Amino acid sequence: MKGFFITGTDTDVGKTIISSGLAAVLKEKNVDVGVFKPLLSGIVREDHASDTSLLKELSQTSLSHEDITPFQFKEPLAPYVAAKLEGKLVGLEDVLSHWGKIRDKHECFIVEGAGGISVPLGEGFLVSDLVKALQLPIVIVARPNLGTFNHIFLTVQYAKSVGLSIAGIVINGISDDPDIAERTNPELIEEFCQVPILGITPKLKDIAKENIKKMVEDHINVNLLINQLEEVK
Repeated sequence: MKGFFITGTDTDVGKTIISSGLAAVLKEKNVDVGVFKPLLSGIVREDHASDTSLLKELSQTSLSHEDITPFQFKEPLAPYVAAKLEGKLVGLEDVLSHWGKIRDKHECFIVEGAGGISVPLGEGFLVSDLVKALQLPIVIVARPNLGTFNHIFLTVQYAKSVGLSIAGIVINGISDDPDIAERTNPELIEEFCQVPILGITPKLKDIAKENIKKMVEDHINVNLLINQLEEVK
C-alpha cells in the first residue's frame, strides 16, 4: 500500500491540518488518495469541526465518515483511555480488520494517528505499533518554537529504534516574526536527526479549506513525497 502515516511530536501540533492539506494537494495532482483516522476522541466524527470531516472534505474521498473513522469516543483523551471509560476495548486486530475493508478503495492513503507516536491507541498497542502494522513511512509534524528540537529528536530516535521509515518532518505554525529559536531550529534538526524537513508552514489565521490547501502547496515539498510514492511498487 502506498501512502504516509502522519504523526506528531505532541497533541495539537497540526496533524489534521497537514494531513488534510496533503490529501487535497495530492488529489489535485491526480493521485487517487484516501484518508484514514481510525480512532477519534472528544468529538463526533460527523461534526463539521471534527478531524474526520476535514479529512473527508479536503480529500474528496467517497469513503463515509464511519469508513474513515470506525472508532470514536466521547472524552478528549488518548483513545485507549477514552475507550476504557466507556467500557470498550479496541485491539490492533480490530483496526486492521477495518483497514482491510477500505484499503483497496484508493491507490494511496494518508493515515492520521492521535497525538504523538507513543500514544496508547487501544489494548496493548501504541501509535507506533499501528504504523508498523500498516507498513507506511511517517511524516512527523512538530511545533516550531523553543523546546521542539528535543521532542523531534526523541520522536525520530524512537521511530528508528522500532524500525519505522521516516519520510520527513513538517515544522508547523511558525510565527509571522520568528524568534531566534524558530529561525535556528530547522538547521539544527536536520543536522542531528538526519531526516529531511519537508516544509515550514505558517500559523493559519483562518482554517478554511482553500487556505489549508494553499499553505501546503506553498510551503511543503509535496513533489518529494510523490517521488517517494512512485518508488513504492
